[in-house]
Amino acid sequence: MSKLKVENLKMEYDGKRTLNSVNFEVNEGEFLSILGPSGCGKTTLLRIIIGLLKPTGGKVYKDGVDITDAAPSSRGMGIVFQNYALFENMTVLKNVEYALTIKKANKGKKERQQVRERAMELLERLGLGACADRKPAELSGGQQQRVAIARTLIKNPDIILFDEPMSALDVATRLSLRQELKEIQRDYGTTMIYITHDQEEAFALSDRVIVMREANIVQLDTPENIVKHPADDYVRDFVLRNLQLKIDSLRKFIET
Repeated sequence: MSKLKVENLKMEYDGKRTLNSVNFEVNEGEFLSILGPSGCGKTTLLRIIIGLLKPTGGKVYKDGVDITDAAPSSRGMGIVFQNYALFENMTVLKNVEYALTIKKANKGKKERQQVRERAMELLERLGLGACADRKPAELSGGQQQRVAIARTLIKNPDIILFDEPMSALDVATRLSLRQELKEIQRDYGTTMIYITHDQEEAFALSDRVIVMREANIVQLDTPENIVKHPADDYVRDFVLRNLQLKIDSLRKFIET
């Protein structure tokens, strides 16, 4: 059984179709990237999966259960945004703790201590143990994104969605954070769905890649098969030509 299934998903804004009968499945523990230019529908798709938007047609299933109309909080998913979305008035540690400390079941002294220990464990895992008492504004962009990832992991989601999480980061930080994400996927066995417009990023991270264009999926396959067998000229030009340009740029960065 697939971990997540999207079936005939449709979405319209003001009479404009932003998703056109989209179908795909995500396997347990898979890293799936959704790749496409701005306006192709990839962020709309993410917002429907997490429950922030209701589609105009189609269904979303998780573990075989229809969750199309389920509240975001009941879906067992986490999301990491591009802009980090951290609480600026809280320390790093309190940011990570927050999602659990607001729950009634964690109000007792013993439970609060357990939450704190778990939060510190995650911060240490992501190399942020020394930053626990700092505020987000005192951290670099890469450190803030790691805090956002720790805050998502503490809820123990079985699916994590990423909305262009590295687009504001420099090349060196992106390379480091990519490795972190792959290690997290391996260590926690979490299913990851990653939204990006960056071809090189999608191919470096993913088990499979969805290539989107104008509300449609053009190709869904492994990075290797997309390179060897692009579905059409759009995939060949948008993915492969731009991928080579990014690889050349990355090679120059590493050599300098």
